[in-house]
Amino acid sequence: MHELSIVQSLLDLAAKEMAANGLAKLLRIKVKYGGLTAIAPDALEMGFTALTAGTPLAGAVLELEETPVILRCGKCGLEFSPKDASGRYGVFAPCPACGEEIGHAVAGGKELFIEYIEAE
Repeated sequence: MHELSIVQSLLDLAAKEMAANGLAKLLRIKVKYGGLTAIAPDALEMGFTALTAGTPLAGAVLELEETPVILRCGKCGLEFSPKDASGRYGVFAPCPACGEEIGHAVAGGKELFIEYIEAE
């Protein structure tokens, strides 16, 4: 479960920013993660709860937002999301504009960052 180490890194970053700004209580932390990061949101939330319990960070809210996978067609340059009709990312992703099936570049979906920290 790599989510636990990710949560630890996020909390370390939040604590560092809070200390630098003279803040003592973490209220909320918003994290954006891409669809290609292989993060399980439930595991991230469980790790957050476990690592903040009994600490000054207890009670803080973890807000998660998944950013979509975006591919850029190698032939026509169109950027598109390779989701199938069920809303899941498919393995086969032809370009919706020109039909090209291979040579796409990943333009989004690998992100993992803290969008903001709310503290007092």
